[in-house]
Amino acid sequence: MAKRILVIDDEAVITKSLSKLLTKQGYEVTAAHTFHEALEKVKEQDFNLIVSDVRMPEGDGIETITAIREYLKKEHKPPVPEVFITGYTSEEKYKSAVDLKVAGYLYKPFDIQEFLDAVRKNIK
Repeated sequence: MAKRILVIDDEAVITKSLSKLLTKQGYEVTAAHTFHEALEKVKEQDFNLIVSDVRMPEGDGIETITAIREYLKKEHKPPVPEVFITGYTSEEKYKSAVDLKVAGYLYKPFDIQEFLDAVRKNIK
């Protein structure tokens, strides 16, 4: 069975590109574009990895990952590793991600091989 990855980004071109790339690598990919959509997807199925943008209009990646973790804990489900991707350098957001102990943090535009290495290294 293919490993499942949830890709969260408000930009459709990013979710489409990453979905296509990851699908070619043999992963099953689900895309979400908002905080609420991501939380619903996590409630519907289990994932082996979450890739999330940091900066989104309807609840940023930090809030999204925090809510997902709270849901998984409440439901007694195992934690899922997360990799953040961002096109914006914010020391505050980076510190928040470090404090969350996310599995990875990549700046857009990132090297495709660097991204795939982060996925392979952190997927459960």
